[in-house]
Amino acid sequence: MALITVSNNSLTAITAVPASVPTGALTLIKSITASSSASISFVNGASGVVLDDTYKSYVFKFISMHNANDAADFQFQVDTGANTNYNQTITSMGFLAEHSEDNSANTLAAAGGSAILHQETVFQDLGRSLGNDNDQSLSGELHLFNPSSTTFVKHFIGVINEAGTDNQSVQRVIAGYINTTTAITTIQFKMDSGNIDSGIIKLYGVK
Repeated sequence: MALITVSNNSLTAITAVPASVPTGALTLIKSITASSSASISFVNGASGVVLDDTYKSYVFKFISMHNANDAADFQFQVDTGANTNYNQTITSMGFLAEHSEDNSANTLAAAGGSAILHQETVFQDLGRSLGNDNDQSLSGELHLFNPSSTTFVKHFIGVINEAGTDNQSVQRVIAGYINTTTAITTIQFKMDSGNIDSGIIKLYGVK
């Protein structure tokens, strides 16, 4: 049945509305659950293509990532083609804000350690010195932009909240670029020491 409207600027006799997906909509591509995992990798070909030119922007969501070892750092690195060396060159910067449970620390500062890289091929920190109490974990997200480009470097932005080893809430913002014009096809997440005891990482494509 046609949709009939009455107004000075009406559209009449509309019989169908074009199907569309709103710009910015997230499409779930893959979800991986950690269970005493040394690392979590999203690899093209392992169970389908996960990073290609289908989307210009990808989002990884970290849900309650719990580390086995106390004071561990949550990290990522990427690689190209069929390579799994995870040693691409990264330049990055970041900052953090923290507040302790006992109100003894209230800090806004530049990030340190492997959260600030300058043309280095090590793993990039997203979370640092994480607590491993039973109720402690890390959650947040990482945006990776245009990984399939063969023209531009690959930018990323990470926003993380963590329960720190000294019982504090820490908000971290880490951003930078992977200095390669070769398409990125795989990404790996891990702790710098010990396993990822539990948690979920979901990969979305942004329409």
